[in-house]
Amino acid sequence: MIDIGLTHIALPVANIENSIKFYATYAEMQIVHRRIDQESGAEVVWLSDRTRPFVIVLIQTKSVQPVLLPFAHLGVGCRSRESMDALCAIARQEGVLIQEPKDSGYPIGYWTFLRDPDGHTLELSYGQEIGLIAKQDP
Repeated sequence: MIDIGLTHIALPVANIENSIKFYATYAEMQIVHRRIDQESGAEVVWLSDRTRPFVIVLIQTKSVQPVLLPFAHLGVGCRSRESMDALCAIARQEGVLIQEPKDSGYPIGYWTFLRDPDGHTLELSYGQEIGLIAKQDP
């Protein structure tokens, strides 16, 4: 069996451990692959939330120029509005909350932006139905 369709996004990171912690906390992601690239010597980590066949590939680099800035972002659906609010409280304390949560109604839902350790943007949302709509017949 081979992978087809969208499988991953690769992000350069300055401190791979900080990025692993960020995505574990805010996106419930875990390491599914870790290695040192033989050609470049860079540490590479694949993170997944194991809900679908998609990973974030973190690649350790000396310097990072953030490529995912609002409105370019990764989006993660939360289990409930309350769980999202709890994550926002942590993000606020850690200084990574870019904007307060906002309810934009259907189909956008309740959402907010966070900044990862390298300046890339992560959207947390509740009430978006992207996964459900994507499964519907065209």
